[in-house]
Amino acid sequence: MRTLIVSDIHSNVVALDAVLADARADGPIERVWCLGDVVGYGPEPMACIERLWDLDATVISGNHDAVAVGRIDLAEFNGPAAEAARWNGAQLSAEARRYLSALPETVVEAPFTLVHGTPRDPLWEYLTGGAQAEQAWGAIPTPHVIVGHSHFQFTCSRSGGLEQAGPGGRVVRTDGDRLAANPGSVGQPRDGDPRAAYAVFDDEAATLALRRAPYDVAATQAAMIDAGLPLPLIERLALGR
Repeated sequence: MRTLIVSDIHSNVVALDAVLADARADGPIERVWCLGDVVGYGPEPMACIERLWDLDATVISGNHDAVAVGRIDLAEFNGPAAEAARWNGAQLSAEARRYLSALPETVVEAPFTLVHGTPRDPLWEYLTGGAQAEQAWGAIPTPHVIVGHSHFQFTCSRSGGLEQAGPGGRVVRTDGDRLAANPGSVGQPRDGDPRAAYAVFDDEAATLALRRAPYDVAATQAAMIDAGLPLPLIERLALGR
């Protein structure tokens, strides 16, 4: 079974559609897991939510999902992020607001625990190295943890430490060393590569593949301009930062 793993879509439906097409080019996708931040920053929050509904995806909450529905105080966000969060929240239907409000902060999908930040602080803490990975492994009931939030695509193991995927992606086995992994951001990468980032877990092959998909950045930027979203958020998409 092939499982598509996405995170930090951030209302970028053009990037999400590119990821779906790229992942399906190698075969059918039977499951979809989303590690949070479906909304925020970008121009099409409802379209992204509706895609996940259509996919019957397993979705957990990120901090941007929580702030969009008032579960987190907007004062916790900086200026452009707060402005975009306010705008995103105003675009949501009542059904979408109920959906985001009810998202869990952690889900177990063996052999992984899914969380946006870390098991210790699911919405806010960044997992960025071996010490945090060790803490995470000690707090979960599964061998591996998959996180989002940092917008960096990487794997971390006890034997190999933290390794970023790089332009060509990365494939690791899931039947050996304990793993912490981040599929990267679909909608706003920050590792210098503007392509949409994602991962595919193949349970029969026991592999986790970190991958990238090019998308029409200019189309998303144009939609953001039309929405009146902050210029720094628009410009950074082309830079992958």
